[in-house]
Amino acid sequence: MSLETHAFRILVYDLNTGRGEYVRFGDRREIIGGSGLAAALFDSFGANDLPAFDPVQPLIFAIGPLTGCFPLMSKAICAFKSPYNQQYAEAHAGGRLALAMRFAHIDALVVKGRAATPSCLVAGIKRLQLHDVHPLWGRGVFATGKAIRKMFSFGEGHRSILRIGPAGENLVAYAGINVDSFRHFGRLGAGAVMGAKNLKAIVIDGASSMPAPEGKEYNALFKEIYQDACGAEMRKYHDLGTPANLITLNKIRALPWNNLQNTSDEAIDEVSGETFARELLLRKFACAGCPVGCIHVGLLREMFADQHEFLYRQVAYDYEPIFSAGTMLGLKKAGDVLAVLDEIEHLGLDAMSAGVALAWATEALEKGDISESDTIVPLRFGDAAAYIKAVDHLARRTNDFYRVLGQGALAAGDAYGGADYACVLGQEMAGYATGPVFYVSQALAVRHSHLDVGGYAFDQKYDSPSVQEATDFMVKEERSRIVLTSMVSCLFARSLYSEERVVRALTVMGYGDIADNLDAATRHVQALRWKLKFDTGFDPETVRIPKRFHEVENWKGKTDVAFMDELKKAYGAEIRKIVA
Repeated sequence: MSLETHAFRILVYDLNTGRGEYVRFGDRREIIGGSGLAAALFDSFGANDLPAFDPVQPLIFAIGPLTGCFPLMSKAICAFKSPYNQQYAEAHAGGRLALAMRFAHIDALVVKGRAATPSCLVAGIKRLQLHDVHPLWGRGVFATGKAIRKMFSFGEGHRSILRIGPAGENLVAYAGINVDSFRHFGRLGAGAVMGAKNLKAIVIDGASSMPAPEGKEYNALFKEIYQDACGAEMRKYHDLGTPANLITLNKIRALPWNNLQNTSDEAIDEVSGETFARELLLRKFACAGCPVGCIHVGLLREMFADQHEFLYRQVAYDYEPIFSAGTMLGLKKAGDVLAVLDEIEHLGLDAMSAGVALAWATEALEKGDISESDTIVPLRFGDAAAYIKAVDHLARRTNDFYRVLGQGALAAGDAYGGADYACVLGQEMAGYATGPVFYVSQALAVRHSHLDVGGYAFDQKYDSPSVQEATDFMVKEERSRIVLTSMVSCLFARSLYSEERVVRALTVMGYGDIADNLDAATRHVQALRWKLKFDTGFDPETVRIPKRFHEVENWKGKTDVAFMDELKKAYGAEIRKIVA
């Protein structure tokens, strides 16, 4: 193959000029796609020394070589400089975006500059336009989506609509980007980057097609993977979905409640996955290109004040939002959790960070580190109505307190006192009080995500690991997941896509040269992502794991703080070796 064949087709759009161009970029054999392509594009277009909201900074969306070609190859990558920590960041989302980009023949979209007015970017085979949508500024995520669908009626079923809510417009550091109503680039503030660019929405029109490879090998491999995707291994995601974890984690005392003051509660049955399915589940559906159907949508039914009419709303839920906007806030009714989540979604906040930040604020109010004049509403664990009002204040940055809380719970803890009980591991924690390997892995991981390494699984599997065993696991597991996030696969499909199967998939798609170089390319991508983190200010020695995590008690007892400290040093040293 020629170098031209190995290059990616990138759409670079400048909001300052309202003009875009397609360029050839990079080499698939070196950066693969997905996570690798996004990192390489940031390395080329980003400015390490400028703040996240500088118009120069790019907002990048990328797909991989297997996108749309096999089941669950259905995710897209978003890369940007995070306003949360001013470091390189990467977020993942499903929905229709990945396939829309594939069928628009866009390997990656790079958006730079700042629009003169609130705008919507429309991109596809037949169109590339920037539209003034200033009447939508200030409107919620769902109202915006409805308006955009009416404004741009083409491509129904083949388009993807990305948009932000008031949280992104107001530059809350953990505002997310809503993708096709029920999926998100949630973490580390991609929505605020869109807001800083005056970009209310993006529409990708996937109006084209792509030929399937010739021969029997592709059909046979697709059928093999499809059958596995519809089998017992993946069925758990379709049935109860990830909320099935709630009872299990509560039983082993590893489910955070009330800002991680507790790790279990007798009220678990009221907010379990079983209760959500029995009382609130309306429907299930899947991201484009996935046969599993893990997206669970609940029906929220609320009566208007006149008691004669009902309001019906559809709210997606899974384990992490139920933890962050439910158990972490002490909510003990499934309907209350869904109501708080609906407000978070409408305003365009990351559900995990918003919930954990409000849990910190509730405890801070209890302890007297802040007052009701700060919170405006009297926050109490279990009070859903108060949290719904507080979410609105948080998204709109009503006062100085909410402006600081919009930078994260640890930032608020430093400003007001109470940093010791801020449940932050690089960013607001995921819902696993499983032990030191998880705490270290999320705190130091590239994305500060529980899915970077999966340390929570290691905590549950091994009773007395050595520091070396835990460190080796994290480095190796990160590398194996980079293979999938460069393809780009849903990480629920880890059991479907062994490296051997990925090699077979690449080969039948005509990417044998990528398959032959996969190990070296993966190591290159791993080093590049870490290099970008370090170049934008990351230092593992300065990462804090707040005291609250020292105090956690689960089925293994209290946290082994000495082991955690040693593991943090050892893993930090290994990260530096990866870059070197």
